Amino acid sequence: IDSDAVVGFAETVPSGTVGTVYEAYKPFLKVVNGCVPFPAVDASGNTGGGLSPTGSSNGGCSSSTGQVYVRGGQSGSNYAIMYSWYMPKDEPSTGIGHRHDWEGVIVWLSSATATTADNILAVCPSAHGGWDCSTDGYSLSGTSPLIKYESIWPVDHSMGLTSTVGGKQPMIAWESLPTAAQTALENTDFGAANVPFIPAVFTDNLAKATF
Repeated sequence: IDSDAVVGFAETVPSGTVGTVYEAYKPFLKVVNGCVPFPAVDASGNTGGGLSPTGSSNGGCSSSTGQVYVRGGQSGSNYAIMYSWYMPKDEPSTGIGHRHDWEGVIVWLSSATATTADNILAVCPSAHGGWDCSTDGYSLSGTSPLIKYESIWPVDHSMGLTSTVGGKQPMIAWESLPTAAQTALENTDFGAANVPFIPAVFTDNLAKATF
């Protein structure tokens, strides 16, 4: 369905410690250029059709309540939280780029239950299929990492670290999504963009985010 017709989820995370930790490290996202985040899927499993990379880089995608997707997982002795965003297109300038973009950030924690800033081991923004981890170069507002979404022309958009406080979107946890929405995210072909938190790739992505 049309990207602007996808009705996202209200803020929904598990009750108890897991949800509290998800909330504690929820990032601020500064969109430097390109699309703002949009909901990718609704409760019935309808997904956004995206936008063709034509016109201005934020044409048709400059305004949305947005959505941030969250999933946590243990990896070795550390705990990782992956926050992910969907944009309807990734267009550095007209005619280059691609329909659909998925980006995210992995926040590595030493404890899966603590909610303090000093519990953060590394912050790893996504960039061109990998994760660019930093152990000391990131900025926080409270306990929230400051992340930016930017294309440095002519290269496609990626996430990065910033000292500018951006915005936040309603957060939905993977485990809080209805089955129809989970299945849609697992099975939808987003073209050149890959959903980073679905079961098929989540563990591999955590393994790639080394620091």
